[in-house]
Amino acid sequence: MASGTQGNGRDGTGVGGSDAAVADAKAAAPASGETVRVDSWIWSVRLVKTRSMGAAACRGGHVRVNGERVKPAHTVRVGDEVRLRHDGRERVVVVKRVIRKRVGAAVAAECLVDNSPPPPPREAVAPAGVRDRGAGRPTKRDRRELERLRGLGEPDGGPGTPAS
Repeated sequence: MASGTQGNGRDGTGVGGSDAAVADAKAAAPASGETVRVDSWIWSVRLVKTRSMGAAACRGGHVRVNGERVKPAHTVRVGDEVRLRHDGRERVVVVKRVIRKRVGAAVAAECLVDNSPPPPPREAVAPAGVRDRGAGRPTKRDRRELERLRGLGEPDGGPGTPAS
């Protein structure tokens, strides 16, 4: 191996095993007191799938840092509170460590403190009036029952009903 290069951990000369993930995270972390773009940070700690999704969330007003809406280039520091509305729920996290590169999930979890409210239970989210697959086209009676369940029916009985 040439001098000044780092081994891959397979020959026993370099960083190996789980130490590699920690070393990569330390290399991805900026020096003390530095800042990182908010779109890059929320991507790095795996709150969004892609950096462009993070930038789009910022432009759409779905990201707040310390209570104020921010643009994608806004910088975050250790101790900042980041709120992200994504996939129908709000994530509230506090920046514990700033990183620039995407790292493994275990390392990313060490870079934030998650203060998010728990997600709603699955059964509470289930839509009302879902038909079984293969049940065929709904009849007029079925459609009226679905509308009544969804609250779309008219309160006076509908048009053509005599008023009392």
